[in-house]
Amino acid sequence: VAKSIAGTLIGAAVQRGEVKVSDRADIANWQVAGDPRAAITIESLMRMSSGLTSDTAGNRTDALYFGGTTADEQAAGWPLLHPVGSTYRYANNDTLLAVMAIAKGFEAHPPAAFFDRLGMTRTYAETDWRGNYILSSQVWTTARDLSRLGQLYLNDGVWEGERILPQGWGRFVSIPSGPQPPTGNFGYGATFWVFNRSEGVPADTYAANGNRGQYIVIIPSRQIVIVRRGEDPAGKSFDIAAFSRDVLAMLD
Repeated sequence: VAKSIAGTLIGAAVQRGEVKVSDRADIANWQVAGDPRAAITIESLMRMSSGLTSDTAGNRTDALYFGGTTADEQAAGWPLLHPVGSTYRYANNDTLLAVMAIAKGFEAHPPAAFFDRLGMTRTYAETDWRGNYILSSQVWTTARDLSRLGQLYLNDGVWEGERILPQGWGRFVSIPSGPQPPTGNFGYGATFWVFNRSEGVPADTYAANGNRGQYIVIIPSRQIVIVRRGEDPAGKSFDIAAFSRDVLAMLD
């Protein structure tokens, strides 16, 4: 779910005019003449299509989460393996880099201020020891706070009369316009998963899928947000599509 929160914070930065998703990611390591990584855009990072080397599924980031490595040390040094935008590879590093690309705005607009604006008063995003926001994981929150985030998307980015996300941002993050996962039950948008492979669920359904059991399912056509929090054993994932179908059936 943290990655979808990161995508939401990127949307807020876009709304404030600080960045565009088509911008090349401003990563210091890449600003050397001839470095092909300079072509990586914020959108390609959001869509897990940077083309950067990914050594293991998800780019294991244990050194960052538990070992004292910083986000810039972890993410910025990986070489390009595929042309930018050509290959899907789910990678924590892509989210870390997308967050680094908007980090200049955090001094004036920290994530905590965004959470407070939505009433997400029990949500906390961790940083590394140098103060870099992680946001590929390491977010503490509650079901009620997650439901508020989902409601923001149902409201097309407007909260209490104020536009916080760009108009149509929910559609942007939920369109699988980039390269897609070759297998699995879901497509991928831009930091959100897409239920385009799930029978019996409205076609516009998209979700923040967390590690081992946290979900925010957003169904614009039904004006419904479904939040499920759990701690599922590795290898025994919760069937969120079936759960969503059951919830919708109960509400009919």
